[in-house]
Formats: sequence, structure tokens, C-alpha cells
Amino acid sequence: MSCPRLKDWIGERFDLAGVAAAAGKKLVPVHGRDIWYYTGGIVLFLLAIQVLTGLVLAFYYIPYFEVAHKSVIDIVTKLNMGWFFRSLHHWGAQLAILVMFVHIFATLLLKSYRKPRELQWVSGFFLLGIFIFFGLSGYFLLWDERAFAAVRVATGGAGNLPFFGGWIRAFLRGGIDVTGETLTRFYAFHVSVLPLLTLAVLGFHLLLVLFHGMSVPLSQKWRNLRQVPFFPNVFYRDLMIWLVVLGVVVTLATLLPPDIAKKADPLAPPPEGVKPEWYFLFLFQTLKLFPGSLAGMNGETIAIVFIGLAILFLFLVPFFDKKSSLEERSPLFTVIGLAYLLYFVVMTIVGYLT
Repeated sequence: MSCPRLKDWIGERFDLAGVAAAAGKKLVPVHGRDIWYYTGGIVLFLLAIQVLTGLVLAFYYIPYFEVAHKSVIDIVTKLNMGWFFRSLHHWGAQLAILVMFVHIFATLLLKSYRKPRELQWVSGFFLLGIFIFFGLSGYFLLWDERAFAAVRVATGGAGNLPFFGGWIRAFLRGGIDVTGETLTRFYAFHVSVLPLLTLAVLGFHLLLVLFHGMSVPLSQKWRNLRQVPFFPNVFYRDLMIWLVVLGVVVTLATLLPPDIAKKADPLAPPPEGVKPEWYFLFLFQTLKLFPGSLAGMNGETIAIVFIGLAILFLFLVPFFDKKSSLEERSPLFTVIGLAYLLYFVVMTIVGYLT
């Protein structure tokens, strides 16, 4: 079938011209801060890389604690290009979470969450949580001593939450302690539950973006901004940025393949100097700020409650920031956003260096 006939055949069954026309009518405002619009597209592109590389790895990974670590070693050492796909999956996850944080903080500081986009913020916040859990569950699938210690600490911290902490810890671990049952449970989360949640929440988020369009910063709101069609102008820019991101991911995957520690031994003490992944370091350092006991209460429990309240406040910012909803400047919430960003960056750096 020739190309013109194939195009006509597809056109009779799918309204491609209508889709292209609709995309062309979708306008995107141009201003000094529109670079932050592209962070969402970068996350979407990195997610596509994760899906493709994850599918390849899933064919050879064995989610059973006695052979899980060996299956990863076999993927890296025996499978043709296996080391590259595993490294690409690792760095794709790291960059996806990093860009997701950038996207969240850009939305926070530019007040893009303001009415009527509150639900976009809520769905984006849920996506960040899903991505972090993706990272934690995928890290644990290595079944090495560092991942084992990190998951034991993370699930133990969740267990310090009041009222429901014990239930959450037991649910995540699949029992009292981290065992082979935890590995099976995390594998189910990683390849089944979390992808379905991502599909649902991401679809809802993109639907809201299409419906409400791109948010304009308050500082640019009253200017006569030029608008360009999403297709082809913005779409082609997205493609160029994705090519750059692909080059970065491939370079990191080739030059800095992640290592694998010794196989986990549930009866052995955790290795010295073990740290969680970088996106947990600010929480790790926050826990260190609290003493073991405070006013007769467990210091770690108080720290977890404090962290939970801080995250809850950030989650509810669109509903607290009334001035931004009225299209008025809101310097107080700008300061709050900068404080959150500064705390996250400083505590992450301190956790990395100490």
C-alpha cells in the first residue's frame, strides 16, 4: 500500500485532520517565564523512556528474593545491552523525579495553582508522590543491602505515623519486618498498581491542562501577550528539548552506570553510612534534627507528624492562597514557596555531604 493510499486509509478511520486542527487552535502564551511550561513535557517524555526500558527489564527480572539479586546481575552481565537498559532505566527515574520537583516548585512560585487550576495542583502533587514511590519500589527490586536498609528505614518511618502508622507499615512490608514478601509486594506495586495509578492521574491532569490552558504568571497577566499555536510551534520545541534530554539520559547511562551492592541479608546489620536516595535526604536530615525523646514522646514520631503537616499544608496551598485566586499579588505565599524550596535544597545538600 503506497503512502498516499495508506494516509487516506487511516484518514477514513481516524480524524487526524480534525486532531491537527484542534491542536492548532490550542494557543500557548509567550512570556519571559514560559520556559517552565516545558518541564511538564520533559516529565512525560522521561515517563515514556521508563515504560519502554521497564518492559525490557521485566522480561528477565525474577521477583523472588532468593534469585532477584542474581537476575539483576545476569541482566547486567549476560544480556546483550542489558547493562545499558538497566542504566537507562535508573537515570530516567532519577531525572524524572528531579524534573517533577522542578515542575512542582515552578508551579508553586508562579502561582499556577490558582483558581480554577486547583485540581491540576492536586493531581500533580499526587503524581509526585507516585513517582517517589516508583523510585523507592524500583530501588528495592535490586534486593541488595543498601536498598534493603533504605526500605526498612522508609517503611519504619511510615510506621511512626499516629493512629494508622502500624497498619501502613504492615501493608507496605507484607508483614512485621522487611522480607521476601515485601519484595513481591513492591514488585506488584512497581509493575501493576503504580502504572495504573499513573495512567489515571496523568490522564486527569492532562485533561485539565487541555481544558484550562497554560497559566500566565501574575506579573504577566495584564500584558498584551503574544500567543502561538501549540501545533506546530510549541510541539516542535518540545521535540527539540526531548532530543536534548534523550542525549543527557543516554550520556549518563553510558558513562555512569549504577553499581549493585552485595545481596541483601535480612539478618545482617545495615551497612555503615547507608543513605536513602537523594529525594529522601531532606526527610532523613529532618529526622536528625529531633532528639530521641521530646517532652516524654518519641522524637521520631514528632518529626514524622511535623513533616506530614508541612506536606499537607503544601498540598492545600491553592485553597489557602485567597489573594492569588482573586488575581492579586500574594507575597506571603511567595516567601512560603521560597522557604520550602530553600529547605529542600539545603537539607538535600547537607544530607548528601554528611
